[in-house]
Amino acid sequence: MTYPLNGIAPLSHLGVIRVEGEDAAKFLHGQLTQDFALLGMDQARLAAFLSAKGRMQASFIGFKRSATEVLLVCSRDLLPPTLKRLSMFVLRAKAKLTDATGDFALYGLAGGSVPAGGQPAWAKADAGGASLVHLYPAGGQPRALWVAPASDPAPEGPVLDTALWLWSEIQSGVATLTTPVVEAFVPQMLNYESVGGVNFKKGCYPGQEVVARSQFRGTLKRRAYIAHAAAEVAVGAEVFSTSDLEQPCGTVVQVAAAPGGGFAAIVSLQISAAQEGALQVGAEGGVALSLQPLPYPLLEDI
Repeated sequence: MTYPLNGIAPLSHLGVIRVEGEDAAKFLHGQLTQDFALLGMDQARLAAFLSAKGRMQASFIGFKRSATEVLLVCSRDLLPPTLKRLSMFVLRAKAKLTDATGDFALYGLAGGSVPAGGQPAWAKADAGGASLVHLYPAGGQPRALWVAPASDPAPEGPVLDTALWLWSEIQSGVATLTTPVVEAFVPQMLNYESVGGVNFKKGCYPGQEVVARSQFRGTLKRRAYIAHAAAEVAVGAEVFSTSDLEQPCGTVVQVAAAPGGGFAAIVSLQISAAQEGALQVGAEGGVALSLQPLPYPLLEDI
């Protein structure tokens, strides 16, 4: 069954880090998994900030507002610690990081409300002070992120329930990191290399060796999957194969109520367990999970 994914939803769960200065893009290029040195004004980047061990500490959608200003959109709950950690690495770089959440209004646009719908993910267009970033679609509908000065009028269009937008985020298969799963995953465990979140040709950044080793030595054993559960499950909860309730085989990454009932989730699973099926969240008396097809090919399949 399909659901009408059309309209505009306010996104109060997201925050904005502003990076200003002539070294803003260069600084981010050295810290994140994506290329910011070659970032054009018509592009955005999905990127992760990693620990030295290659584990994700935050995920961002980043783009330039000008030659010397980059905005990073992330989960609001992760913004304060992420801002603090990133700022520690500025050193002599001519870049200043601040919490700019209060300066901007963020909206999710879906369906017919997306101007020039059908653009590839991470394409960006500016209209006045507003920036429109095209995202991965969900349910066959185009989606976009609208970021504009807080004083600007909201984009015009029908209202979309924020709960339906959060469900569309799950259906897109592109996970946003939140506090319960900080440092739980290398980027490939969330399929980031397959959705434009990792650049393997750029220079060094914290955790790069682990990411490269996972990719090129065939050591990757976990992937992200979309799943459905009849009852609510918690982000960070362990997933088990029903054939082995002693050892968890995965983690719940992101959850949203499904419009047809139950809950949709992104889960990171051992590939072998996903292939076996018969999964549940929690060991004894767990909630059954049914996997659904990913809406994009994985890099190894391309």
